[in-house]
Amino acid sequence: MADTSPEKEGPTRRGFFKYLAGAWAAFGAGVGMMNVLTVRFLYPNVLFVPPNTFKAGLPEEYQVGQVDQRFKDKFGVWIVRNEEGFYAVSTTCTHLGCQPNWLEAEQKFKCPCHGSGFDVAGINFEGPAPRPLERYRISLSDDGQIEVDKSRKFQHELGQWTDPEAFLRV
Repeated sequence: MADTSPEKEGPTRRGFFKYLAGAWAAFGAGVGMMNVLTVRFLYPNVLFVPPNTFKAGLPEEYQVGQVDQRFKDKFGVWIVRNEEGFYAVSTTCTHLGCQPNWLEAEQKFKCPCHGSGFDVAGINFEGPAPRPLERYRISLSDDGQIEVDKSRKFQHELGQWTDPEAFLRV
């Protein structure tokens, strides 16, 4: 009687080497990715941070009694012009750091997170904000443009709003 049962085929030599090559390729890709991430970690993120100092245009471009919102999203600053001059207001609420909105009809900054309200000067008058909005250094550059320096902050409660760099007289 002849044996008619099918034979079981085991792993072939060629299959083993294909599996081994795939494993080495996956290992090499993992090591390569880890090296890329390590090199990326060694370089600072300073190139992705907006500059602290920027030019905000000529004084003639601003209307008296208006809050300019051109630099709110990019630099986090409102430029306010009144009869006496200019000041740069931070767009960060002093309660928990949310970004208030300027409500033209109500002439106030209103924080959407917890309801803090600030007048056009930045003084808190409603909600949980513990202190007024901060101001940034504002000056005229050599070419006559308004220049805002966010690295220098002024706080009302410390009496710093009277500093000549906190307000640009025109």
